[in-house]
Amino acid sequence: MDMTSSVVVPVIDVQNDNFKELWPAMVLAMKTSSFIAVDTELSGLGSRKALLAESIEDRYKAIVNAARTRSILSLGIACYKKLDSKAANTYMVQVYNLTLLCSEEYIIEPQSVQFLVQHGFDFNKQYAQGVPYHKGNDKGGPPHGVTIRNLFMEFLRARKPLVLHNGLIDMVFLYQCFYAHLPEKLGTFTADLSEMFPAGIYDTKYVTEYQLRFPASYLEYAYKKCKLDNSRSVEAGEADAGSNGAVHVFLEFCNYSGHMSSYVDYRPCLAGSSQEGTLTVCERFSAYGWCPNGSQCPLSHDTDLIIQQDEKSKEDKRKKRKRKKKQKGGARAEGDFEGAPENKKAHTELEVQEHQVQETTTITMASPEKEPRSADNTKTGSANSKGNGVPEPQSPPKPEAAKLEAAKPEAAKPEAPKLEVAKLEAAKPEVAKLEAAKPEAAKMEAMKKVEGGSHRAGFDAFMTGYIFSYAAMLAKRESKEGEEASWLPECHNKVYLSGKSVPLHIVKSTFSKSSKAHTHKMELVWGKAKEQDKPTK
Repeated sequence: MDMTSSVVVPVIDVQNDNFKELWPAMVLAMKTSSFIAVDTELSGLGSRKALLAESIEDRYKAIVNAARTRSILSLGIACYKKLDSKAANTYMVQVYNLTLLCSEEYIIEPQSVQFLVQHGFDFNKQYAQGVPYHKGNDKGGPPHGVTIRNLFMEFLRARKPLVLHNGLIDMVFLYQCFYAHLPEKLGTFTADLSEMFPAGIYDTKYVTEYQLRFPASYLEYAYKKCKLDNSRSVEAGEADAGSNGAVHVFLEFCNYSGHMSSYVDYRPCLAGSSQEGTLTVCERFSAYGWCPNGSQCPLSHDTDLIIQQDEKSKEDKRKKRKRKKKQKGGARAEGDFEGAPENKKAHTELEVQEHQVQETTTITMASPEKEPRSADNTKTGSANSKGNGVPEPQSPPKPEAAKLEAAKPEAAKPEAPKLEVAKLEAAKPEVAKLEAAKPEAAKMEAMKKVEGGSHRAGFDAFMTGYIFSYAAMLAKRESKEGEEASWLPECHNKVYLSGKSVPLHIVKSTFSKSSKAHTHKMELVWGKAKEQDKPTK
């Protein structure tokens, strides 16, 4: 059977030569959105052991160290705007993929390079056309210039819910790279975040684990499972009898024409078809969304097939319980979680990799604006980064399991490109033409197993937003009639913590004060009207 219909998502590539031109459209998309989903690609994460520390405070310090010494290579922004004039749960979606270049020295880990290259990241393009930025506190410059840091300020001014997937590391890097120097204490950091995003922060990994309760919660699995379930609802023609309206998510995209079309990368998320009995699923990838063998693994990493097998396992367990109940009249066995196949365990996708960490060296990348180091100095800086010449074990790059699993003022005002609204299907003919033009050899190559072939910051942000919109739709459907609609109140300001049974709460406690750097930035963002202008939850 077909898993679901294919989806083609237009992702606008933003780089230094079109950043100023696309600025008005990006800012407008953020200001008019209902929520904004974000994803990042990083140059590395540092020591795995520290990232898995039992103490959350120690874990935070390790991520802070990574954010101060590594950088964001690309930023994905997906703006979801609910269309009240259309059917319930219809969103206009605009997706941007920004290629960035830190103007300071930073470490890039070989495993991260390998992972990103395997997934199509172009380092030549990054160094030639990446949008430059500096990290930490402000260093002068025009307060209303067209910069990534000011784009992040516009993001904050938009006062929209921030949606991430396994987002602790993302938030720490966003703060250090585009906002201010990170505070030393976790309590100060969470206090700052609660004021930076008054409309709330939502983590779709936490949503997937504790609200949707899927067998697995890595990004591609959660997205495809939501898309499949949503597609089945559409095909079945389900509708609420009550006042909450339709029970499906509908998406619309802009139709980019003229020279704007040259900036658009159409990302297909192809429908999967049943391959039962033909492939053996990789159990590690099935459970955690990551496999140390990568594309060389002889077993299948097909997420559609994994979902099929999980659903079959769930149905088999349901039938088995039914038989047992008839035979013995007994209740469900203790610990028998209906949604999870036997090979799946919650909260442990990082723990399974502790034994899979490979030794790597790190390379210190110098700013292109500075004088290059001599070869000897470069070697010294990389091989002896810890002062002892011993390479430090590094975490796998940002496949979903490896990760503990964005604003502008008014200076330059080029006219925003006019965007014609079109339905999702409007983008498909263009892709169909491209597919038809492919030589047969290229088609065969495309059929080979690709390790998460749609993986990219922009598309990952889109998938994150889709999971959130689907979960919010279900929550609204299940709410009592007449109850005020809201975004997932059970998941508000709760961030997933790997290996922990409770999330990180993004709150300002009576014992934590905001950092001085943050207080200064808030004055720039909201001015004296900060307190009274905060949106209600």
